[in-house]
This record gives sequence, structure tokens and C-alpha cells, in this order.
Amino acid sequence: MAGKLQQEIQQTKAIRLLEEEATLNIVRTADVLMLALADVLKPLLLSATQYNVLRILRGAGKEGASCKDIGGRLVARDPDITRLMDRLEQRGLVSRDRAKEDRRVVAHRLTRAGLELVNELDRPIEALHRKTMGHMDAPKLRKLIGLLEEVRAGK
Repeated sequence: MAGKLQQEIQQTKAIRLLEEEATLNIVRTADVLMLALADVLKPLLLSATQYNVLRILRGAGKEGASCKDIGGRLVARDPDITRLMDRLEQRGLVSRDRAKEDRRVVAHRLTRAGLELVNELDRPIEALHRKTMGHMDAPKLRKLIGLLEEVRAGK
């Protein structure tokens, strides 16, 4: 009997490896979740990565964060943080300041508009998480988190 994923993607040939089926299910699920997030962010002309940066900078506070720090904290990697920061700066959502002691170091901080925008998104994003994951009880969610962490750890 074909799995649900095979039916969803209309694949008639059996998936050969259980590991492959698990991987494809993770990828398919991530796509569904990212599309739902994009629907929330689209009216505000933000990508998921831009939203992630705004959250990182909110957490960094007044000290801000360098491109290297931001890149290391992103949920999904982005190879061109500088260009991403350029777009956010052009929109007036972030500011950049060079450190006096080392001009190579640039601190990025949220502007008032950036902070207001990321704060405005808190409720809709929480509602999205409840909509997409709320049908699962806490023990199942904890188990899912543990399994996904195990996959990333390569254990």
C-alpha cells in the first residue's frame, strides 16, 4: 500500500528506502509550513528569511548584531546576508553602524519601524503556529521536536 506522500505527489512507483520516504516527508512538510508562513508575510512584503532577521535583531537588542552573527542564527541559511540587510535598510527596518574600534565590524539594529513591524507580526505568527500544529498534543509535539533534533544531529 502506497504511503500518503506517494498519493500526494501522485507517484505510482514505490519509494525504495524508508529513509528516503522519511526525508521526502520532512521536505514536503517544510514546504507546506513555509507556504503558510509566506501567506502571512506576503502582505507586508517580507520573506521568511527577512522576518527571521527582524526577530534576531529584536533579540539582539540595542547592541545589534553583525552579519556573521545573524547568519549563524538564521533558521534557514542564506548565502547573501549583506544583500538581505541592504534591502531591509532600504525599507527603513534596520540601521547599520560601524564600530569605532574596528571599522570592519558593522552592527545591525532594528529601527523603530522594524521593531513595530516585527511586534505587529507576533500575534498572526502565533495564530499560524496554532493552526498548523495545534491539532497535536504537547507530548506528540515534544516527540516530534526530539525526532527532528535527532535527524539534525545525525544520530
